[in-house]
Amino acid sequence: MTDLTGSSELMRLLEIDFEERGATRVSGSVAADERHHQPWGLVHGGLFTTVIETFATTGAYEAVKERGQVAVGVTNITDFLRPHRSGRLRVLATAIQQGRVQQLWRVEIRQPEDDKLIALGQVRLQNIQAQA
Repeated sequence: MTDLTGSSELMRLLEIDFEERGATRVSGSVAADERHHQPWGLVHGGLFTTVIETFATTGAYEAVKERGQVAVGVTNITDFLRPHRSGRLRVLATAIQQGRVQQLWRVEIRQPEDDKLIALGQVRLQNIQAQA
């Protein structure tokens, strides 16, 4: 399995744990604590946007890798629904539409203790030929 989390310092800082990595569904968790705070003591929305794109891209890649392709994000729409200060968060990405050229994924970030939705995202991705 290709290591998608260890390829950059950013990916290591996210502390993502994948539980499931499939072509139509990706689940796992991410660290969210004071290292990710904006000046007002809440987790920065940029963390949520990055995690949403990471989970969507991971699933989209799983869907096209056998064709020698990768998937790259072209649109990321993220809604921040509740503030969060600290604690791991659950992430679930599901494919909405998967075509020959593009894919559309929905990603939810939730608090595990009460299942409250913290952020909701939708990512459109372009399937492109992988570089050798």
